[in-house]
Amino acid sequence: MGSLDLFIVNVAFTRISAAFGDAPLSRVSWVLNGYAIIFAALLVPLGRFADRYDRKRGFLLGVAVFTVASLGCAAAPSLWLLIVFRLVQAAGAAMLTPASLGLLLSVLPPEKRAGAVRTWAATGALAAAVGPVIGGLLTSVSWRWVFLVNLPIGAVVIAVAAKILPGSRDERGERVPDALGTVLLTAGIGLVSLGMVQIGTWSALDTVLTLGAGVLACGAFWLRSLRHQNPLVEPALLRVRSFAWANATALVFSIGFAANLLAAILWMQQVWHYSALRTGLAIAPGPVVVPLVTELAGRFAKRVPPARLAALGCVVIAASVLSQGLLLGRTPHYATELLPGWFVGGIGVGLSLPYMLGLATANLPRPRLATGSAIVNMSRQVGSVLGVSLFVALIGAPLTYHATHTVFMRVWYAIVVCMCVSAATALGMASPEPAPAEAPAPTAPADQEA
Repeated sequence: MGSLDLFIVNVAFTRISAAFGDAPLSRVSWVLNGYAIIFAALLVPLGRFADRYDRKRGFLLGVAVFTVASLGCAAAPSLWLLIVFRLVQAAGAAMLTPASLGLLLSVLPPEKRAGAVRTWAATGALAAAVGPVIGGLLTSVSWRWVFLVNLPIGAVVIAVAAKILPGSRDERGERVPDALGTVLLTAGIGLVSLGMVQIGTWSALDTVLTLGAGVLACGAFWLRSLRHQNPLVEPALLRVRSFAWANATALVFSIGFAANLLAAILWMQQVWHYSALRTGLAIAPGPVVVPLVTELAGRFAKRVPPARLAALGCVVIAASVLSQGLLLGRTPHYATELLPGWFVGGIGVGLSLPYMLGLATANLPRPRLATGSAIVNMSRQVGSVLGVSLFVALIGAPLTYHATHTVFMRVWYAIVVCMCVSAATALGMASPEPAPAEAPAPTAPADQEA
């Protein structure tokens, strides 16, 4: 449901803008960014909440909040109310996501966790493959249906999960982490994103002050995390090499991934004038190959280090994005200009993303399973926010095709750089060090290497 929602909303971007008086991209982008910021900021505290009280209850509550907020999104009479309901929806997603992975990993022995995470990620990718097509079909009727589709899914999930999911929690009864730290992190990510989106719209002074305030808030968050007794992000977990490097990789990777997805969709809809349905069908082949590649790559994981497979995947994506940028023209030639690069990019995602998540969580101690998955997903969401903000900042408002192609090429070159950097950081995930058995101080080794 989470993956469907992300991809469906991307496809509906143009229709949402038109529905609210052709709202500029800098405003409509907050339908994505507002969601991602709240999702990122609440993943860790709500993951810790689920660890402490009950992962099953956290999951069910998250699905319920997400479903009700989806109804609010569908009924929103204005763009800003739509964004508000998206924030509530994000809070529900932040409850259900870490709890879902925490529930999965809590019932598996350590040696099977990496494979379980790959399957979990591949399932999300499969939903992402279906999402654009469903989004295109629903958007052809009304963009509001892209949110209404969550209602029957949420109802079925709650009914089934309440009966079959096992209860699971951390028996130590720790306190919920630093509330002020959560506020500082949310403010930091939000201000940096706002400053990036408004580049070219605000004065240089206002933009610099906003970006500076965001950086200071993020710095204050980290300093507080180092000193607080129960920090939002425990420094001890980041001393685990595989976990720390996986978070860095997920952050940079997601910047490029989010920018590339939005760039491809807007190119097809605004340059090629594709309908929402046609765009959805055009996007689908990339995500379709992700679970297939993940399954095939799993057979080589014992012979090729997973970190190298992840790095290779990032390089493959960089090559696909570069070829896509060089081939695309004004006249639609999907089969020869976009499909090859998009298909190859899906292979790269299948190689890279599941191993980032697997190496990030497989070595963590059982009491920190939901928390660890929340942190790495937080890194992904922060990256997505920065990716969308980067796209909006670079794209501006071009008036001619030549100007449009020029600014899109800037975006694609930036994405290539991001993917090359993530390939380098992915190699740092190799040979993970022992994970801490108790937070915040590392005291015991993990059961087994990823």
